[in-house]
Amino acid sequence: MKAAVYYENGPPSVFRYEDVPDPKCHPKGVVIRVAAVSIEGGDLLHRAGAPLTARPHVVGYQAAGEIVELGSDVTHLRVGQKVVTVDAAGSHAELRAVAARNCWAVPAGADLRAIACTPIPFGTADDCLFEFGRLRAGETVLVQGGGGGVGLAAIQLAKRAGATVLATASSAEKLERLRAYGVDHGINYRDDDLVRETKRLTNGRGADVIVDPIGGTTLQQSLAALAYRGRIAWVGRAGRELVKHDVSTLMQGNQSLIGVFLGAEIATDRVHDMIQRHVDDVAAGKLAVVIDREFPLRDAAAAHAFIESRKAFGRVLLIP
Repeated sequence: MKAAVYYENGPPSVFRYEDVPDPKCHPKGVVIRVAAVSIEGGDLLHRAGAPLTARPHVVGYQAAGEIVELGSDVTHLRVGQKVVTVDAAGSHAELRAVAARNCWAVPAGADLRAIACTPIPFGTADDCLFEFGRLRAGETVLVQGGGGGVGLAAIQLAKRAGATVLATASSAEKLERLRAYGVDHGINYRDDDLVRETKRLTNGRGADVIVDPIGGTTLQQSLAALAYRGRIAWVGRAGRELVKHDVSTLMQGNQSLIGVFLGAEIATDRVHDMIQRHVDDVAAGKLAVVIDREFPLRDAAAAHAFIESRKAFGRVLLIP
């Protein structure tokens, strides 16, 4: 099969488009023919600096496609079935082997490109808001990086739950586009003081729940924008800054800073069922996936570079 691989960590230019051996099917797993790869923020971080599990290494968390081989112990799936998959690596390829537990059934007629973008962003956003953020109707949510995959998912889920939704983005044009997905108030983080604007928009109170996939100096601003008894779900470090944080203010405000990692519980029934609900809702048009652009698999380097330019609004796909 063909795959986008690399032999050492580094910038997007480390990618090579090569022939590699087809993956082996585990008795408890499946092999899918990949139809669409949703590039995740973690894919970029892994390429840039995570240890390689093989050389050449095939990176990538998330992909959708059709089952072409079934493990002998798998009884709830079938060859020819459309599924979306999540695993620690292996999405940037024509074929992918995954555990059957890491597959979600795709409803008939659903757009595989949209479904390919669903499990990690919507699952992560759901955990940030509800499992760990304890969001209640009537509260205010601030979504940092509203134009990203987790951001767009969190905006929709928070609005559907009855929250007032604030979101940040880098331009007025992006903020205007976000209104269609449920943003009540947008904050241009390049031009506006994020903390001051959050306090102004909440009558001085701050946000009850903040979803922060960026970290670094942005996380320090999130801490300052938090309401009394507020909760921050810190779910990523897209900003790639190594910053020491002053969390002393949390005590006076009875506030919480919670690290969220969907992968730690993705094998649980709770998360598996929650993701299937989101897959079904995306398929039914009840939740929207925004796809900025698609690249051929051979152009994985260009796709990663485009995401790192921070010009993307929504998801970027690779198509084998």
